[in-house]
Amino acid sequence: MNTEIEYTRAQKEAGRLLFAREVTFMKSAVSLDTLPPMGPPEICFAGRSNVGKSTLINALTNHHGLARASNTPGRTQELNYFACNTADGRPRLYVVDLPGYGFAKAPKYKVAAWTKLTREFLRGRATLRRIFLLVDSRHGLKDVDLELMDMLDETAVIYQVVLTKSDKIKTGQLARVQAATLAAIAKRPAAFPVVAVTSSEKGLGMPELRAEIATLALSDQGL
Repeated sequence: MNTEIEYTRAQKEAGRLLFAREVTFMKSAVSLDTLPPMGPPEICFAGRSNVGKSTLINALTNHHGLARASNTPGRTQELNYFACNTADGRPRLYVVDLPGYGFAKAPKYKVAAWTKLTREFLRGRATLRRIFLLVDSRHGLKDVDLELMDMLDETAVIYQVVLTKSDKIKTGQLARVQAATLAAIAKRPAAFPVVAVTSSEKGLGMPELRAEIATLALSDQGL
């Protein structure tokens, strides 16, 4: 199984340009009928509450404050849509922030509602290219992550694990977490066989993540 991808200079430049242009908040969707019409490719970020989804989206797009970060578990309760636009203002890519999961303080009915919305979204979004499943590198995969991976395998949506906060642990420990994660996804049918390593604070892995998104989401549009 691969542990990394070597991106070309052209691929990294395509990723840089994609996120160097205007990125705007579009809307928060609380049901399928409030989703934007399907059009450009979409990529999604999912993860446990406080895993750093909002921070990573802000670092990825070079827009501080675009996605709202919070220390309050479960703040993201909708599907939040952001548009990466072309030079003339047309959406070229949708970035979706999925509701956080695994928080203990949220009422069960809210957790059930968010889970239902996420499952319906995954099943019905033909333009969805990939889910990026964020995992705190200090803790590795938890049971709630495995539960979401079960859902993604069931819905046949390709997902890629992204380790966050990699600057917070030692290099040897990070390598062990990455190896354990690779072993955990080895037999999962919908898992992309590469684990990305990132640090939003230090910028580690951001050029590669941008290149991956540009390659998989925009290849049919020309880079």
